[in-house]
Amino acid sequence: MIGYLHGKITELFPDMCFIEVAGVGYRVLIAASTRSQLKIGQELTLYTYLNVREDALQLYGFFTQAEYTIFNHLISVSGIGPKAGLNILSVMSADKIVWAIQNKQSSLLTSAPGIGKKTAERIILELKDKLGNTIVNDSDAFTDDASDITASSDIWTDAKQALLSLGYTPQESTAVLKKTRHLSSVEAIIKFALKELSS
Repeated sequence: MIGYLHGKITELFPDMCFIEVAGVGYRVLIAASTRSQLKIGQELTLYTYLNVREDALQLYGFFTQAEYTIFNHLISVSGIGPKAGLNILSVMSADKIVWAIQNKQSSLLTSAPGIGKKTAERIILELKDKLGNTIVNDSDAFTDDASDITASSDIWTDAKQALLSLGYTPQESTAVLKKTRHLSSVEAIIKFALKELSS
């Protein structure tokens, strides 16, 4: 099995990319969360899962090891295939998926295309014990109601990623971002966070 690919992104599409490794271009299916981190010409590592079918070999890529791990947990659930697993990772982070499962928040999982209430409940039933000891860095950030979480997640996630890229730890980023719920743009959140962190 291919554990990861390290190379240059040469093409980007809504749900896949081409990554060139030693002159060979690999077609890799990706979640929206991974897609948002990629740029053409960027050299990076994608953690990969090879799905073997009778009619095709499909390679799935993930920006982080955490996303890869959660993906593998998701597709271990009966009735959840790689496409459904990728759909879930496209609408929420790995941390949020773990939190939703640990806290039996099926409404969060149903925000993914093709995931109904019964399927979400099955995911929770089959994975809650497996993920019981998994640490969620952002657990304190998900204490509001589900509608608030869904509305703010993309902005909050983008802001946190920016802070991590600047060298701040997940703990520092999470702590300061909990103070920014009154802000509604990534720029405003980052500006506030940097001021707090530098004081």
